[in-house]
Amino acid sequence: MRFSIVILLSLSLFAVSPCFAETAEEKGLAIAVEADLRDQGFSDSSADMTMTLRNKHGQESTRKIRSKTLEVAGDGDKSLSIFDTPRDVKGTAFLTFSHKIGDDDQWLYLPALKRVKRISSRNKSGSFMGSEFSYEDIASQEIEKYNYKYLRDENMAGQDCFVSERYPVDIKNSGYTRQVVWMDKGEYRVWKIEFYDRKESHLKTLVFRGYQQYLGKYWRADSLEMVNHQNGKSTTLLFANYQFQTGLTESNFNKNSLKRAR
Repeated sequence: MRFSIVILLSLSLFAVSPCFAETAEEKGLAIAVEADLRDQGFSDSSADMTMTLRNKHGQESTRKIRSKTLEVAGDGDKSLSIFDTPRDVKGTAFLTFSHKIGDDDQWLYLPALKRVKRISSRNKSGSFMGSEFSYEDIASQEIEKYNYKYLRDENMAGQDCFVSERYPVDIKNSGYTRQVVWMDKGEYRVWKIEFYDRKESHLKTLVFRGYQQYLGKYWRADSLEMVNHQNGKSTTLLFANYQFQTGLTESNFNKNSLKRAR
């Protein structure tokens, strides 16, 4: 079954609890809605990020990145990532305007070429800066971008979790046919996602670790590790120095200022 936006909005308005949803599709959607509601209101955030890329032989390369996020009322989040090291990528900046409906807008500034490159929706399954994260992985995961189905309850690493599937609405341009998500019942935090490619083969697994709570409400993981089971590569993202409600505005997320991002 595939859910329409009308059904999604109805579930949001009436705050349907996963405990009372009747079908597997309704319960899967209700879980996603509850998780989204719990993360609303953070306004903006920033963090320092270390990206470690590993090839199939275990050789590593590291990049330092600063990330900023702006919560947008009625639409998806805006985010900006600025690369500080190594020297060959210093000054590279990636800007995303996520949208609840339709294609996201994404731009990449390449200092070596001194130009801003728009990322086409047809290319969103491509690798982000040589990592095992794709462009669609980096964008905010808005509820409307997926259809849902609850599968089962399962304990993972001591957490009592919902296990649900989600299916990209834009299946034509997505690199995935489906994703299996483990989310704990207490705080609605994602602990693991399995990604399946267009041939229905298990492509990647993303694991979240070291959750910390900020402002008494918002949970963020200290570590994300994406493992590609088909090429043997992996990418780890380590986050530090999280700050919230720092006063970021729309002017900090302007594609025309990408070249001046510092």
